[in-house]
Amino acid sequence: MNKSQLINAIAENSSASKAEVKNIVDSLFQIAEATLDKGEKLVISGFGVFSVAEVPERMGRNPRTGEQVKISARRNVRFHSNMDIK
Repeated sequence: MNKSQLINAIAENSSASKAEVKNIVDSLFQIAEATLDKGEKLVISGFGVFSVAEVPERMGRNPRTGEQVKISARRNVRFHSNMDIK
């Protein structure tokens, strides 16, 4: 499911218009991005936890040439589900 399909599904299951739902979904993503950018966890009860993990610098290998390449440190978003999928 992509973003527009999510918006359509929420609009169908609620009394809100697609434009209202789009604004809400966009706000949710902006808030989530800002929260994670600050290094805080985003906990959605019954759904899961989004967090940021620091990945240290490491050495990798170019698969075409076999040459060693330095991969810089970065931050990755992690998600852990806390719901039962049936």
